[in-house]
Amino acid sequence: MSLKNGPRRVFNALPYPLQRILALLAGRAEITSFNPSYHQDWLATNHWGAYTADAKFQLAYKNAVRMGLAVDPKIEWRAHVACWAASNGAKLGGAFVECGVNRGFLSRIILDYLDTTPPSAFYLLDTFEGFSEAYLSETEAARLKQWQHESGRSGPWQRGMYDQCYEDAVKTFADHQQVRIIRGAVPETLPLVDADRIAYLSLDMNCAAPEIAALEYFWPKLVPGAYVVVDDYGWLGHEEQRDAYDAWATRNSVPLLSLPTGQCLFVKC
Repeated sequence: MSLKNGPRRVFNALPYPLQRILALLAGRAEITSFNPSYHQDWLATNHWGAYTADAKFQLAYKNAVRMGLAVDPKIEWRAHVACWAASNGAKLGGAFVECGVNRGFLSRIILDYLDTTPPSAFYLLDTFEGFSEAYLSETEAARLKQWQHESGRSGPWQRGMYDQCYEDAVKTFADHQQVRIIRGAVPETLPLVDADRIAYLSLDMNCAAPEIAALEYFWPKLVPGAYVVVDDYGWLGHEEQRDAYDAWATRNSVPLLSLPTGQCLFVKC
């Protein structure tokens, strides 16, 4: 049952029981007016987003977009979640770690957002050229091959939607001396992070095995109160990652919070 502006106002003025009866007659359990205030990044909601009133975040986000760092320049809600977790980590003392960097869109936003309270060190781990086939499951490899076929993208299928971007990442953080860029496949590069206190951890490698390996490696190093932000937990097509995190959480008795942004958030107690 489609209701345009005039009929919708009439419908909304009816007593609720009558609305329900009309909804059932129309074959719907409920009829509501839904005009989302946020409709991007596969999330539609008319809830208020705190990112809209955060002037410092808006400035940092727009700067990273202007620098051309984004794969998708419209992920404000997701980015604000990461900034919130990182701002908590800045109060704890310790290094930050991001596994899955690309050109540095998210980590650049965080550094600009925390301009007066930056972390002592920020470790950025990535191949900077896509996926390492050695750590992909058969399902994940098949998904990448299918994506390449459907998108018509040239080059190695292991690259996925990404390009070689190491030099770009180095340029992105040339003005931040605390940034340590580590090039190579996780988990091979994990020992190169020489920090014993981790106050923020971001995992966004789009495949299960490297992410769980990184989580296992850094979990003992996370300081109490530090947040872990998982980017792909709730996204369709990433069920293998979700199942791997659920299994890890069960083994370690750690509750996970699934967010409507597709992210997952949990804290080291």
